[in-house]
Amino acid sequence: MQVLAEVGLRLATISLCIASAMLVSPVNADASRVGVPHKYVDRNGHVRYTDFPDHDGYVRMVKSWKGWRLPARNGNYRENRKTFKPIVLSISSRYAIAPELTEAVIHVESHYNPNAVSKAGAMGLMQLMPATAKRYGVHNRRNPRQNIEAGVRYLRDLMEMFNNDLDLVLAAYNAGENAVKRHGFKIPPYTETQNYVQRVRSQLKLSSDSQ
Repeated sequence: MQVLAEVGLRLATISLCIASAMLVSPVNADASRVGVPHKYVDRNGHVRYTDFPDHDGYVRMVKSWKGWRLPARNGNYRENRKTFKPIVLSISSRYAIAPELTEAVIHVESHYNPNAVSKAGAMGLMQLMPATAKRYGVHNRRNPRQNIEAGVRYLRDLMEMFNNDLDLVLAAYNAGENAVKRHGFKIPPYTETQNYVQRVRSQLKLSSDSQ
């Protein structure tokens, strides 16, 4: 009886330890990121730090002789454009989107900075919002390939939705398809969106003129 009691006590202790670990460790945390300080700034400017990031909005910090700091932003335009061009060509071809359009959107959205983050929370080369990332099954918006593929798929869906009307496609990419629909299938009267459409078109023209 004493032996059975001891075994029961050990099993109860193990179960308690497992339960405690599940409470402490977030289910959705990336195991490779757990235990390292991360920083997140929300759209209202509130700063949060954690070593258990539960979404990809957190930026992994790096340790230097001065202490923990944010990594340098990877903003080398020419190098990044060259690095990501094969991915752009491959994915654009797969979804029947002109690679020049994909490149123009990346240019305007992030200037080829894979670490770009907007005040609204858009992230990566094609500036995916969390809802768009979820829609296309993206688990890490900072991953260039995942980011580009989701952005190109979104462009393809918008092309079908708006009958290949490029102005409406670009407006929807910037402001959302519902905004375009609400305004009678026209470019919404938002200065940012109107400027965005013109900037992407200008970049497309530059690309066409250079060929």
